[in-house]
Parts: sequence; structure tokens; C-alpha cells
Amino acid sequence: MSESFLVFPNPAPAEVVRQLDFDGYSWRAVNGLEQANETEPDKGWTGAIISTDQDPRTAWALCRELRRRDVPVEPLLILVSGNQMDDLVDNNEFFDEFMIAPFHAKELQARIRHLLWKAGRGTRPELVSYGDLVLNLETYQAIIDGRPLDLTYMEYELLRFLASHPGKVFSREALLSQVWGYEYYGGARTVDVHVRRLRSKLGEEHASLIQTVRSVGYKLGQGRW
Repeated sequence: MSESFLVFPNPAPAEVVRQLDFDGYSWRAVNGLEQANETEPDKGWTGAIISTDQDPRTAWALCRELRRRDVPVEPLLILVSGNQMDDLVDNNEFFDEFMIAPFHAKELQARIRHLLWKAGRGTRPELVSYGDLVLNLETYQAIIDGRPLDLTYMEYELLRFLASHPGKVFSREALLSQVWGYEYYGGARTVDVHVRRLRSKLGEEHASLIQTVRSVGYKLGQGRW
């Protein structure tokens, strides 16, 4: 690929480096605006991935300068820790998307692909939908009746799997195998806990979307099995 991402700080976060290398993107880590300008490729930066964890002041200053240029750097993905949410509100106009650490590698991959698509440099994201439920497979986002759902990675994966097979019943053991993997050691109760949490987040109006089939398991929506 020809994309070259600016990454802050230098040295770059290990999890970011692993994913960029895995997906074949080129990248350059910088320690501030001066180095960003000095190492910028001739065709410009494809985008930027900036972690605010170690040096938030320099990170946000870099974001502001990158977006105030005659040709702004975009898309710009921010990586923040849970105690830095106020910084997002104060600097909302200086980034396109954010992720809260710790995050799963697949989520980072999906966010990068989605941002490139929005910038006209990627393919349209794939969606899974059932009624009022819509899941974006590129960004790991889920919406029910227009309302975003705040899901953990495994909650999303379980909902995605069920929504991809509407009306089909799966035993707890089958769900453990398909969603968590054969080697997962948490036991069948893990499925029950995640279903209960999903129903809570779906809300009272949509909780019945995930149905319990007595002595068998779970299914999403209506249908024969």
C-alpha cells in the first residue's frame, strides 16, 4: 500500500505498530510538529494516529497544528485513556475519530479502514442489520433504533454473530466455540452473562430481540430452527 501514516509519539505505541505493519501500511513516528514537517512524504500524510497518553499537551498541540494547515491532515485518529474524556470535548474539532485504551487490534484495524473509506480511499463498510438493529463491521459500532450502543468488544462480537444468523438457535457451547474460540476457558456461564448485559444495553423495548430457547440456547429475532 502507498498510505503513509503519521504516528505520535516516537517511539510509536507497540500495538499501533503491530497493526499497521500487519496491514501493510507504511508509517513514521514523530515527536512533534517539527519532525512531522521534516519527515512528511512528498504526497503528504495519508492520516495520523496520535496517542495522548504519554504527553497529552504535545499530542493535542500537534493535532491542532495538523488541522490548521492549508491542507489539513485527515483522517486523524486519537487514542486516549479513560481519564482523558474531557480533553476530547475540549478539542472536538481537531480529530475525526477516537478510541479508548486498552483496545482490541481488530477494532484499530476497523477504525483505520473506516476512516480511509470516509476520506474516499477505501471500500464501503459492510453492515449487518435486523429490524432496528444495525452493526457496522468496519467500525465495530452498533445502533438500535438510531441509538448508539456502548458495547465491549465481546458483546459486539456476540451480537454480530447472532444478527448474522437471525432466527437460528445456538447452544451456549456453540456460541463459545464460534464467538470466543475453542480454547476459551470461561465456561458456558460466560454466554449467559454477556446475553444479560446485551439485553440491558438494548433497553427494555428491544431486550426481547435476543430470545432464550429453553433447554437449547439463544437466538436473535424470529425464525424456525
